[in-house]
Amino acid sequence: MADTDINAVSLALYRYLCQNIVGTENHVKTIRLLNSVRDNVMSTNPVVSITSGSFGEGLEMRGSDLDIMALNKFHEVYADVKPRLNKNITYFRMETDEVKPGFTQLLLEQNFTKSVLGNCELLNGKHYLSSALFKQYIAGYTDGIIIHGPCLSDKHGFLDRCFCFHCKTWIPQASQWISRSNNSWPSYNVKQNIIKHGVLVVPIGVKGSLKEDIEWRISFSVGEKILINTFTHTQLLCYALLKIILKDVIATYTECSDLLCSYFMKTVIFWISEELPQSVWKPENLIPCFMRCFSRLIYCVKYSACLHYFIPENNMFENKIEGRAREILLDKLNTLHSYGWRCVLFSDQLYNFHVSMWTDHIEPHTLHTIQVAKTLNSKLLYFSNNWKGVEFEMHTYVYKKGIHLIVSCDQSYLKYFYTYYMSLSCAQSAQTIPLNSTRNSNKHQYKQYNSCLCTLLQNIYHDTVSGWLMIASFFYTSKQYKKALCIIMYSLSKCTHEKLYSFMDMSGIQYQLFKLKLFQKKSIVRLWKIMLIDFMKFGKKSGLIPIELQIEVENGVYTLSSIVYAYFLKFLCHYHLNNVRQCQDSIQTLQLVIAENYFIEKDNKYQYQAHNIVGIALQLSGDHEAARQAFMQSIEIYPDHRYNTSIKRFLLMSSL
Repeated sequence: MADTDINAVSLALYRYLCQNIVGTENHVKTIRLLNSVRDNVMSTNPVVSITSGSFGEGLEMRGSDLDIMALNKFHEVYADVKPRLNKNITYFRMETDEVKPGFTQLLLEQNFTKSVLGNCELLNGKHYLSSALFKQYIAGYTDGIIIHGPCLSDKHGFLDRCFCFHCKTWIPQASQWISRSNNSWPSYNVKQNIIKHGVLVVPIGVKGSLKEDIEWRISFSVGEKILINTFTHTQLLCYALLKIILKDVIATYTECSDLLCSYFMKTVIFWISEELPQSVWKPENLIPCFMRCFSRLIYCVKYSACLHYFIPENNMFENKIEGRAREILLDKLNTLHSYGWRCVLFSDQLYNFHVSMWTDHIEPHTLHTIQVAKTLNSKLLYFSNNWKGVEFEMHTYVYKKGIHLIVSCDQSYLKYFYTYYMSLSCAQSAQTIPLNSTRNSNKHQYKQYNSCLCTLLQNIYHDTVSGWLMIASFFYTSKQYKKALCIIMYSLSKCTHEKLYSFMDMSGIQYQLFKLKLFQKKSIVRLWKIMLIDFMKFGKKSGLIPIELQIEVENGVYTLSSIVYAYFLKFLCHYHLNNVRQCQDSIQTLQLVIAENYFIEKDNKYQYQAHNIVGIALQLSGDHEAARQAFMQSIEIYPDHRYNTSIKRFLLMSSL
């Protein structure tokens, strides 16, 4: 194929990836900014939160989970130069002489925390922190946690948290990296920034090592994130293509499924980026750049050598890519390579890519609309709103810190981001305020009442529908049913056809709406506030959830569609006001909403909970047979007794 043809295909593939898989350069910047803001508000005095992995790098790809590095500020690591010790901090010294390059042992030098010795192993009269015992200790604090490599994963597989320690200085093992490259990438300033951040150590040793349990891996994840943030969008798309080929094609071969990982792809593109001038990484060169990276990967497998980017003495393929497994993998890679750039079409994400479809000019408003639609089905929105792994009580801290950051921030566009996260935490923070304690005086209860209401009024800054519904819930639990009804009706009036919700497919009307310049100029969080109907979320000890839903929060956080909750709460208010006709109208409307999937997220969780809610309303109204049928419909959608309370409610009805 002629160079001009390759350039045309490269441009077409570039556009396709921007529109359908990775997103535009602005979309990637938005993800990174949201991650940065979330990390800032989530970082507490003892623990710093760092979003890492693909999502942290701005790559929102299929199958990506949320990777969080949790850095303990009261535990520090140092390498060759002993720092000035702080009596309130536990210190460990890195010992790297008898371990594989890229790994270390942590010798306890100063102990400030009582639990540390219990996580250490005694070796030659010295205490070394055990990576295995440390992970078991952290995992013991939360039910349903699975140890996965250096990380602790939640039972749903959405969140990987890696508890780690910081070495504030650059380490001798990586000293040669500072002066290695004479190329323009990475620049001097970028290198200095990476060096300034130092390194992390994460709890995992060399597999099969005699001292595996007391070894820790040296992590350059912060430096790698800084490097990827310097990528041109073409570099980022090239990296994405490598990950797609790995996940969608190579990993589907049984013999090769566990041999390669995304980190190897990242390492390959780092080495290539150091070799090529930055001017080469442009849209019309996407395919040549990708093929060069792919060829380098084949070379690495052929010679069983994938050198760590910062510590080349660490050959990551050593004792891993060898023997018969290496031969099979090499054969598969060579076969894919023989197809040239078309090897990417073996991925189901790219198989329908046609060059002719994507060579025309795309209007800016179309790209903007595509990105809005993309966020509705993305983890960007889900992680922002769901905050997996965050304890409910933590939201009080986030709320207070959010206010401080908003006040102290000089940049107006950042204020919107901080306001959004602060608002997200308000509903959760308000739910921790006790409103009906009999041990408190009337004066104290009145103070708690006002505090809760003031907090909830700030919850409307991320979404007016769910925000006002939480206030309606506040009045309902305070037995002010008429006030609650007024607010419910106001919330429902906001549920107009042009509004958006999670997991939806945008309609033609909505696409037309986002062509308006008014919407094109707004940031994504401002659009979410104006256009998005968020779901309702109640904590285990929530003081705002109706007593009729107490069973639903027994096992943890409970989420449901706002539209479903609105009509259910409307029913409850009329139920307590003895408005029989209005109760029936609310149930019928609720059933219609579910039948039409009106503003109900497509996720099974929201579907089965909707039928459960109808069942509760029918049971309260006295129609027990219809209630049983609703509970059965819920069970058919999601028959897991651990999470679907319809099973428990159905059994309780049957025992009566």
